Amino acid sequence: MIGRRAFITLLGGAAAWPSAVRAQPARVPVIGLLHAQSTEGIERNLAPLRKGLAETGLIEGRHFAIEMRSAENDYSRLAELAADLVRHRVALIYAGGGVVSALAAKAATTSIPIVFSMGDDPVASGLVASFNRPGGNITGIAFLTTELGAKRLGLLKELVPGATRYAALVNPANPATERITAELRSAAAAIGKQLEVFPASNNREIDSAFAQLVQKRADALIVGGSSLFPNRSVQVATLAAHHHLPAMYYDRKTVEVGGLMSYGANLRDVFLQTGLYIGRILKGEKPEDLPVMQATKSEFVLNLQTARTLGLTVPPTLLALADEVIE
Repeated sequence: MIGRRAFITLLGGAAAWPSAVRAQPARVPVIGLLHAQSTEGIERNLAPLRKGLAETGLIEGRHFAIEMRSAENDYSRLAELAADLVRHRVALIYAGGGVVSALAAKAATTSIPIVFSMGDDPVASGLVASFNRPGGNITGIAFLTTELGAKRLGLLKELVPGATRYAALVNPANPATERITAELRSAAAAIGKQLEVFPASNNREIDSAFAQLVQKRADALIVGGSSLFPNRSVQVATLAAHHHLPAMYYDRKTVEVGGLMSYGANLRDVFLQTGLYIGRILKGEKPEDLPVMQATKSEFVLNLQTARTLGLTVPPTLLALADEVIE
C-alpha cells in the first residue's frame, strides 16, 4: 500500500512527464539514399548534394539524416533495397545512379516523395507524365546523357580523324542502353563510320569486352551511359591506355584518373540542384508541383597527358573547346 507522502511524490513526478517528453529532441527526417553504384562511387556526389540542401537552410544532423542503400552495381538488389527504405519510413527517397534506381523507388511507394537524378529521359522511361507536370510522388533532375552521343562521337572524330572502326562499350542491364546504342549507330552512320557494340555488365565482362574490341581492331572507343562505368573508372581507363585506344567518356571522373576525354553534364551542378529540390520538399513542397528540371550545363574535359601518351596531337580548335584541360 502506497503511503500519503509517496503518493503525492508519485503524482508530482507524473505531472512532470509531459514536459520531459516535450524536452526530448525530435527525430530528424531521414533521406533514404537509393543508389545503383557502390558506396565509394556515391561519396563524391554527396558534397554538392549537401551544399544544395544547405542552400535551403537544412544542415545534416540538425535538420536531416541520410540513410544509404547501395546496390553495388547489382541492379537486381534495388527492389529490395527500396522496400527496406519504405519499411524504415524515411521522409524522402533520393534515387541516384540512373533510371534503374528511380524505377525501383517508384515501384516501392506511391506516398513517400522521390527525387531522382538521371541521364535518361524520365518521360520515355515511364517515370513521370511530363517534364512540366510529373504527377504523383516523384520529380527530379534529368541530364539526358543519351542524347549527347552524336556530340561525343564528333569530338572523338576530331581528335582521331583517321579512325574508321569505332567500338561502343555499353551496359545491357541499363534500361536506357537500347536508346544509347540506336543513337550512336545513327551518329556513326551519319559520318560514314563503322560502329560495333560490346556489352559489359560487370568487371569480368569489361575485361572481356576490351579483349574482343581489340581483336576486332577498333580504332577508337566511346563509352555509353551507365553508373557501372564511372564506378569502374580506373579499370576502364587502364584498359584503354594499355591497348593504346583513344576513348570518349560521358563522365569527367574517368578522365581525372587517366581517361582521354569526356563530354557530358556538369554533375556537380546536377547534384547541387538535386539537393535544392530535396530541401524544398522536406520543407513542405510537393513533388507533383516541382517540374522535372533539365540540366543544361555540359562540360568537355580533356586529359592532355593521356593524349600525349597515346601519341595524339590535339588540334588547337579542340583545346579551345575544352572547359577543362588536365595536364
